[in-house]
Amino acid sequence: MSISLEAPPMAPSRDAAVIGLVGFAHGVSHFFHLLLAPLFPWLMPAFGVGYAELGFLVTLFFAVSAMGQAMAGFVVDRFGSVPVLLAGTASFVLAALVLASAQSYPALMVAAMLAGAGNCVFHPADFSLLNRRVKPARLGHAFSVHSLAGNLGWAASPPLLAGVAGVAGWRTAALVAAGVAVLSWLALWFGRGLLEERADGKAGAADKGTAGAGGRPVAAAGATSATRAEPVAEGAFAFLRVPAIWLCFAFFMTSAAAFGLLQSFGAPTLEHVFGLARSASTFAITLFLLAGAAGTFAGGFVAARTDNNDRPIAIVLLISAALAALLATGLPPAWAVLPMLAAIGFSVGIAMPNRDLLVRRAAAGRFAAASYGRVYGFVYSGLDIGLGVTPLLLGGAMDAGHFRTVLVCVAVGQTLAVASAWRVGEGRRARAARLASA
Repeated sequence: MSISLEAPPMAPSRDAAVIGLVGFAHGVSHFFHLLLAPLFPWLMPAFGVGYAELGFLVTLFFAVSAMGQAMAGFVVDRFGSVPVLLAGTASFVLAALVLASAQSYPALMVAAMLAGAGNCVFHPADFSLLNRRVKPARLGHAFSVHSLAGNLGWAASPPLLAGVAGVAGWRTAALVAAGVAVLSWLALWFGRGLLEERADGKAGAADKGTAGAGGRPVAAAGATSATRAEPVAEGAFAFLRVPAIWLCFAFFMTSAAAFGLLQSFGAPTLEHVFGLARSASTFAITLFLLAGAAGTFAGGFVAARTDNNDRPIAIVLLISAALAALLATGLPPAWAVLPMLAAIGFSVGIAMPNRDLLVRRAAAGRFAAASYGRVYGFVYSGLDIGLGVTPLLLGGAMDAGHFRTVLVCVAVGQTLAVASAWRVGEGRRARAARLASA
């Protein structure tokens, strides 16, 4: 006999408070994804570097984050999410202070590594909290708010940091970023009682009554009746033997690579391909991110109404890839660039809560809730790898003037992501059919 790992009913207001606090912290982590990129126009003359060197800083950030994220999942499962989130946010504060006082390129590298170390904890900690502290019926909207907050963090960083840098200098902008991280740390500290959970899979407030025989959790919330019939994978690294987990990893890597190119290098690409002014190109990227936030909100409703999350992902990312490919030709007039970027952002946004439920449903029924941290940590390290590798690979191409290559790679990355997501969905449907006929 087994009992599914579903949280007992909780007051909607408590769920909302958990979702809001976790979302705010996640938004600040995304704000720090762009700690450096909006300041590139000021850092280049200040340190005598080009796109290749700045691209390496972005790669360094995400390399540290990717390596740390896979390990952070185990730390979250062992010690709980709250202390890990506090440590990560403190690392953001240090990163911004190092940037503000930097006198050399190596100091910029240290700032990038500290920010990456801070970032690595958020996805395993956030998703462990949401999965264990929020009622399963509200998880679609919880994931939507989580992604929405991330998009708003991305959208807030360029205008705030570039605006402050334009008025008071890039060092002052870095100090402002430190202040943002301090606010997040304080919010987590004072809200820690709302978020605290017990580690090692022991029942906390949201986990009581969820263990099977011997006290071992046996299934995950969000699993279908078919997938709940499967045995739970055991062992710390059992998830690495599941093909669907690797496909989710590949999806995150390819989709993030496409997204990260627009996020980091979209503004200079638009300036050179379409002749936009710097202010217009910066606004275009901000619009892209804001449209992504709107799409994420809408995507939460889509995700909550389907068990086949790979299908909406495929539709919206193929639309996005087609628009990016059209932009790569350079044929659209300059006035069409902003609405096309907004459409790309909205499409990518719809995919975000669906991708989070795709991962959850790929894991549901296979792993105990005490393994969520390591599963999410591994899968989401693909996001960091994708965000980190492409700036390093394409920084030199941009220095050589090949700006359209950025848009081509965006289209290719999104197309590859569709293939990975579709295979995850097909595998899940085939498995459910086998169990139903057994």
